[in-house]
Amino acid sequence: MTLKTNEIPNEFYCQFKMFHEIMSIKVREILLVSSSYDAYIMEEDRSLASRIINEYSGLNLSLPPRVTRTFSGHEALSLLERKNFDMVITMPHVEDMDARTLGKQIKNIYPDLPVILLSHSIRSIFPQGEYQKIPGIDKIFIWSGNSDLLLALVKNAEDCLNIDRDTQLAMVRVLILVEDSPQYYSTFLPLIYKEVVKQTQAVLGVGLNEEHRLLRMRSRPKIMLAETYEEAINLYQKYRNYLIGVISDTRIPRNGQPNDNAGLEILALIKQEIPDLPILLLSSESKNRHKAEHISAVFLDKNSPNLLVELHQFFLNHLGFGDFIFRTPDGKEIDRASNLRTLEIKAANIPDESLLYHASRNHFSNWLMARSEFALASTFREVQAGDFANIAEMRDYIVSGLHTLRKLQQKGVVAQFNANTFDSDTMDFVKIGDGSLGGKARGLAFMSVFLNQHVGLCDPYPQIEIHIPKTLVITTQGFESFITLNQLQYVSKTNISDEDIARIFLQAKMPDWLVSDLEVFLKQVNYPLSIRSSSLLEDAHYQPYAGLYHTYMIPNNNPDIGIRLSQLIDAIKLVYASTYYEDPKSFTMHSVSQPQEESMAVIVQKLVGEAYGDYYYPAISGVAQSHNFYPISHMKPEDGIAHIAIGLGKMVVEGEKAFRFSPRHPRILPQFTTVEDILTNSQRYFYALKLKNYPEHLNFSRYSNLEKREIDEAETELPIRLLCSTYIVNEHRVRDSGNIPGAKIATFASVMKHDLFPLPRLLYELLELGRKGMGCPIEIEFSVNLGTEKRRKNEFFFLQMRPLATEIDQNDVAITDEEIKKALCFSQNALGNGKYENISDIVYVKPNSFKVDATLQMAEEIGEINTLLTKEKRRYLLLGPGRWGSSDRWLGIPVQWRNISGVGAIIELKNGHIHADPSQGSHFFQNITSLGIPYITVVEDSTDILDLSYLESLPMVQETQYIRHVRVDNPLTIKIQGKKSICVIYQSQDCK
Repeated sequence: MTLKTNEIPNEFYCQFKMFHEIMSIKVREILLVSSSYDAYIMEEDRSLASRIINEYSGLNLSLPPRVTRTFSGHEALSLLERKNFDMVITMPHVEDMDARTLGKQIKNIYPDLPVILLSHSIRSIFPQGEYQKIPGIDKIFIWSGNSDLLLALVKNAEDCLNIDRDTQLAMVRVLILVEDSPQYYSTFLPLIYKEVVKQTQAVLGVGLNEEHRLLRMRSRPKIMLAETYEEAINLYQKYRNYLIGVISDTRIPRNGQPNDNAGLEILALIKQEIPDLPILLLSSESKNRHKAEHISAVFLDKNSPNLLVELHQFFLNHLGFGDFIFRTPDGKEIDRASNLRTLEIKAANIPDESLLYHASRNHFSNWLMARSEFALASTFREVQAGDFANIAEMRDYIVSGLHTLRKLQQKGVVAQFNANTFDSDTMDFVKIGDGSLGGKARGLAFMSVFLNQHVGLCDPYPQIEIHIPKTLVITTQGFESFITLNQLQYVSKTNISDEDIARIFLQAKMPDWLVSDLEVFLKQVNYPLSIRSSSLLEDAHYQPYAGLYHTYMIPNNNPDIGIRLSQLIDAIKLVYASTYYEDPKSFTMHSVSQPQEESMAVIVQKLVGEAYGDYYYPAISGVAQSHNFYPISHMKPEDGIAHIAIGLGKMVVEGEKAFRFSPRHPRILPQFTTVEDILTNSQRYFYALKLKNYPEHLNFSRYSNLEKREIDEAETELPIRLLCSTYIVNEHRVRDSGNIPGAKIATFASVMKHDLFPLPRLLYELLELGRKGMGCPIEIEFSVNLGTEKRRKNEFFFLQMRPLATEIDQNDVAITDEEIKKALCFSQNALGNGKYENISDIVYVKPNSFKVDATLQMAEEIGEINTLLTKEKRRYLLLGPGRWGSSDRWLGIPVQWRNISGVGAIIELKNGHIHADPSQGSHFFQNITSLGIPYITVVEDSTDILDLSYLESLPMVQETQYIRHVRVDNPLTIKIQGKKSICVIYQSQDCK
């Protein structure tokens, strides 16, 4: 029998959310009523408020309560009318009334308000020394100068106020203390609270982030105080399903009279009904030790000089707060486990008799209870040893339950990296350092929480698992330490070339603490890695910085960990270096209104894919957007658009040939209308990571250390066979199979037509959920692994999610027929919305000089003109054929951001030279749209208009071999009607 994820109770998934909801009632305001003398005696050299604050700080507890003091009973009642208080602490004697009278009057008006009587001695309340209940007073405590008592007062009141809700909501545990003497429980209660808080902090300090630890502190056991036999029995019956232990004095009142054995009888009854529950008998008479042993209770002598130490040992050894001590049935210790990970490992290997000994006594359950893992603890408690066919089955059940718990603990949590407790198997999202995650990593963290909140997302897709790749984030603290250590601050203020910056950073030293953590990481991780940027500014609304920083892939499979560490560090240094490259600096000048210091986090992520021979790559990579800027046929913008490719996503995000479809309308494929269209527009090559025979010093400068492979070269590999069709030459036909002889064509027919993987439907649902979650249109990057014989299920991986800029200006813009008639340019495919009247310069590719094989030189020539215009602060209209910003020089002019950083509007011309469709999935396209730069497509031989003869007639400002720069006397007017995607450009004097 194995405890699998789909068999885990819902409490496993909801438990972290529950921590937000428990302990909802807090004592934040305390009213202290005392005489001046009592206050002086109690406060001595420190105020009561400062004592409470100091105690909270010492135990790392949040939000200590505020204390308001008054010397008068009548003033106290007046204050209660004017202000809300959560607790009243009164001394026995105040100026105008005694504590009994004050307590009754308060309870008559506020029956649920806790009223505590605090005295220096029991005789100041009961001169005869015989303690009894006082109407109007909830509890009596004796002040002996111990500030721990103040914590106990507050926490006990909070426990009483929250216990019913928290036990039902989150199965919070309960510890009952049975003691009738105010002197003793005023001593024991502070000891127990301090021990519970410290032990809870200790056991929750492993493998979690600070927020998680603070929230889990709320789940510490509640401590209930009973002063009589009847109160104790009532508490036991009410909370028996949540008990973690019972501590009782021997002599307590029963039926209104002191009874020498009432405490012993309570423990005997509980032990009979719950044999494995830890119980502790307290007594000032050592002879009661034998009575305690008779009922299998631990005994503590109240007069012992080591009482505190012995109480501490009870918590460690019996309540489950210490190590799990594996014993043989005769009590001999054979091993220990200090945390869940070591418990899982050692439970798999201890002798059968030890496993049976602990399982049959619910020791595993008790130990988990102390760590607030209530769901698994309850699950283990409900199963008996006799329910298993043999010890091996029981062992498998326990170990699989612990392993599943450790994995689920990390879902939706960004854990702090700890070299001593890091476990790559169960930790999905970890950060090194205390700085910011950066924009991209924040998006990944949001997706992690998003998936954890939608655990039923995969229900309609039983053959698909949806994940985020295992992720380690080096926060901005790493970058800032690196820059400071090597005194590289000057780089941001100088005009150094990208190549020189890379060289300087590679020669710099990485901080020792970071190298040490990365080495621990690599000792457990030997799969291929993607090293990605996550700057502070990245993926923000309207300034995504998409693709401006660098990403590198490493195989991470060299048997020498020193070489793997060196390769990883070099990749991180190069990501750091890209912070200061020319492209992001140029984009920042264009996009950020307020200058700010940039800082870089780095994402070290498991590279999605499978090994196919010497190469590693995913079956599908892609980008999907919830808004389609170029809908056709009966598509709507909100139906979304996706671009996918075989292999790694570099093909898509850099605007190379990719397969385009709408997730809502996957059968509408205008680019695949005819066989000729399919042959022309289909993907011919793909990117993969080489796993064998690579140089020790990886070639990061070429394709970010990737290999560019022909589709036909990989025709025997699974993704090609499953996702490609075959072109039959003698039939001039494309068949939807990759398993027959012939040239392979990436048509994705098995996905689009034959539902091998329901990608369109899944993407549409994810885009809708993401759009609602982020409150705006979104873009996601993803990869897909198709199921294999070893792994039957398909896998879908989120790589990124960011806001997508659509229409920044929502005002309607009217375009008249008169404007269209006199237009220099008219387009029915334009992005943007508004009226622009600040452009007088036009930079365009000379039609008669255009050569497809010269597009790289054209990009450089545009960059030279851009530099001059940027210095003069003159925006310009850029015009040319093909897909702007594509890394494929045959699809358009491969400008980078530094080449066009001053552009004001762009026209993309589809003509006989290049007829590439706009690539909405590229990083370049995302950056252009996010800045609100008009992006206009003009299709030759259509109803679109572009007056090239008019451009030729304008006076030339400068000219290069392929590019011409002209200027008009009056600024151009560019009007875009975003709702209809139409645009008109004319000179201002032409249309009044």
